Amino acid sequence: MDYISYVRNMVGHNPLIMVVCGAIVFDTYDRILLHLRSDNQTWGFPGGYMELGESVEDTARREVFEETGLQLGELTLFSIYSGENNQKTLVNGDQVALVQHWFTCHTFTGDLIKENEESLDAAFFSIDNLPENLFPSQLKVIEDLKSNKKRPIIR
Repeated sequence: MDYISYVRNMVGHNPLIMVVCGAIVFDTYDRILLHLRSDNQTWGFPGGYMELGESVEDTARREVFEETGLQLGELTLFSIYSGENNQKTLVNGDQVALVQHWFTCHTFTGDLIKENEESLDAAFFSIDNLPENLFPSQLKVIEDLKSNKKRPIIR
């Protein structure tokens, strides 16, 4: 049983603080990697929930590998999002307060897997030509990526 299921067995749908980590992966053409999520059919950055004993970097690396098959090189902290704007109720009724850690990465190895249990597709996109159905909770990451704000961005 994973950590989240273990804790949910004790607290039910009550609010939990959950750590989310992911990566904004750039290819050699400076395009960003997005995957079409199998859970809600929206495009987003690869990422997910931290497991017990992981560092934020370990979580980002594991999630990107699980969702895309790529193994990341050097990670640079891009942003941390927390607070009231990151509280939500999931489709299954679970209440969460997210602390999101996003990294950038310009080096990776492996072959891009386009489809698996968590992804229906994966591709690199120009920041100025993104698909329309983007994962809503990651729109602020894209907005910050397009901005000239000092990094890391913490809000």
